[in-house]
Amino acid sequence: MAASLAPLGMMFGLAVVAFLLTHLAGVRRLLARITPRRAPRIPEPVNRPLQVVAADLRRLSRQLAVVPTGAPIVRRRALLSAYDAVLIEAAEQLEVPHNLGVTSPLGMAPAADPFEPALAAERVRLLAALEDAGLAVRA
Repeated sequence: MAASLAPLGMMFGLAVVAFLLTHLAGVRRLLARITPRRAPRIPEPVNRPLQVVAADLRRLSRQLAVVPTGAPIVRRRALLSAYDAVLIEAAEQLEVPHNLGVTSPLGMAPAADPFEPALAAERVRLLAALEDAGLAVRA
């Protein structure tokens, strides 16, 4: 008896699959109608607001100006590194070309010494270029 029901079960299963395949488009349309529509997501901004970047530049500039003479060199290097990173961020947002953090003056690898005269000159040039682009950097 079980052997005679097996072909019937297979035929019924195939009929159900065929029915679902032929009516799948209608089911999708029906589901699309009854599911609530969501508002499109607003994408998160990729960059920080330019006002925040400018405020960071002013803050770091003030901190660099008041580093005491006897302070550890690590502190000054860390402040210069942070200042360079924010300068680069501002330059990229305003599409100002820069050479800061790209290569050393010899063109070999990123400069390791933040006190290098060429880097100091590039900082001053980039700061002036950012101010020319309309960013209020000096307090």
